[in-house]
Amino acid sequence: MKRTVHFGAGNIGRGFIGALFSKSGYHVTFVDIAEKVIDKLNAEGTYQVKLATEKHESETISNVSGLNNLHQEKEVMDEIAKASYLTTAIGPNILPRIAPLISKGIENRILETDEPLYVIACENQIGATDILKGHIMDHLSDEVKSKLEGKVYFFNSAVDRIVPIQEQDSLDVLVEPYYEWVVEADVSIPPVNGMTIVPDLAPFIERKLFTVNTGHAVIAYLGYLKGKTTIDETLADESIAEQVRETLKETGAYLIKQYGLDEKEHLAYIEKNIERFKNSYLNDGVTRVGRAPMRKLGPDDRLIRPTTEAQKAGLSYSNLAKAIAAALLFDHPEDQEAVEIQNMIKENGVPYVLKEVSGLDVTSPITAEIICQYEELKS
Repeated sequence: MKRTVHFGAGNIGRGFIGALFSKSGYHVTFVDIAEKVIDKLNAEGTYQVKLATEKHESETISNVSGLNNLHQEKEVMDEIAKASYLTTAIGPNILPRIAPLISKGIENRILETDEPLYVIACENQIGATDILKGHIMDHLSDEVKSKLEGKVYFFNSAVDRIVPIQEQDSLDVLVEPYYEWVVEADVSIPPVNGMTIVPDLAPFIERKLFTVNTGHAVIAYLGYLKGKTTIDETLADESIAEQVRETLKETGAYLIKQYGLDEKEHLAYIEKNIERFKNSYLNDGVTRVGRAPMRKLGPDDRLIRPTTEAQKAGLSYSNLAKAIAAALLFDHPEDQEAVEIQNMIKENGVPYVLKEVSGLDVTSPITAEIICQYEELKS
């Protein structure tokens, strides 16, 4: 049986990427430090992916197992030697931590086989595979690097599926029916059901990040400020739904200008995603979607990047500035990054946070607009 190694046995890993590989006839080895999940995967060897629909359809995912990368390095390296694919869905911040082990696995692999390995980081991050590749290369000798051509390929990708926090102590995963996995590849690669191959990923990943991820974040932060609990409950407030729509029209104006997207098609894409967010069967919490605001306020992430690009292009960004201001007011006490941002604001002010976290100059017109929106929302 064909084999794949997937780093990250969480809900996205099991409910999306791992599930697609399993349904494509691959044995999936999940690698994670979550000992209970790994033990269950090995004991049960199967789980259910449940669709968040009225009919509650589900499908069985089989041919799966798990390894703990803290205690089973050799076994992980052995699996990398046998796999066709190595994928991740572990969070962009964790990629540097898994790179040393992956590099060891690659080093052993190229001594044993000439069969190609395809590495794809399935993260909500532009160029995530490039980032992972850089960390892997840092741990490889020049001799090994010289042997990689034709043996190890690194492909960037864009992934899209809403998977809420799961309450039950089970391997089963609740997911929305919709998904998209787009991979930028310039060579023929083994087929995986649900994977779309494109020659240029940039329009796809920016369209996804600056519509789906931006929209999701805007809903979460505005909903939190209004005391809402879930995403669908937030969108039931028509004033918030309209604010989200106007914000996504601003990101859309940039995407249309940058990539020549069809305006009518993109506006329909915005509406389709707003409808996705309204799915009450997901019961998706605003604090889950809004979590880790420092990362979401990063220079190249879903709020700041489309704002700076809009400003450079001479386009409107006032609604995006309002979304950023709402993110700065996200003070959820159980979110470490939210607490850190509130402490930074208290000690040094909003302009300091925007410079340190978002890379915005204190004299930037964007900063001025965000501060104006921040004071208005706060009052």
